[in-house]
Amino acid sequence: MKNSLIFTPVSLEDITPLIQIENNCHSHPWSEKTFKSCIGGRYFGEKLNDTSNKSMSIIGFYIGEFVIDEATLMDICVDPTEQGKGLGKKLLTQFIDNAKVKGATKIWLEVRAKNIAAQMLYMNAGFIETGRRTGYYPSANGFGYEDAIVMCLTC
Repeated sequence: MKNSLIFTPVSLEDITPLIQIENNCHSHPWSEKTFKSCIGGRYFGEKLNDTSNKSMSIIGFYIGEFVIDEATLMDICVDPTEQGKGLGKKLLTQFIDNAKVKGATKIWLEVRAKNIAAQMLYMNAGFIETGRRTGYYPSANGFGYEDAIVMCLTC
């Protein structure tokens, strides 16, 4: 599978498969309207395609935002059937590399306080916790709220 993975830019034509992955990954997924508003302009994103079959299926993606000299990771997802294979790390590395090419000196993200696996991925990439947003996310079970951890990578 390693040689059958390619990154290609996210486009409006990709919204349907991206929403399917998003819905399978998040308790409070982005809407179609949000996806459309985060394609083009100051936003950049790529999808990870598996070309090992004829359909070239999308198995993950990221959406980032770039303003002046800072980038923000807005969303990153790997299809649940493909998780545990290091693809999140590939997507994160691709996002960081593209942010640096655009001229980012700092890269920001927010992650749910209970998402330890994602926090470890980000820390292993060099991100450090810089703050906390109390009660930022609706909790996954629908009762109450969960903190967001703000993380930053200095390029």
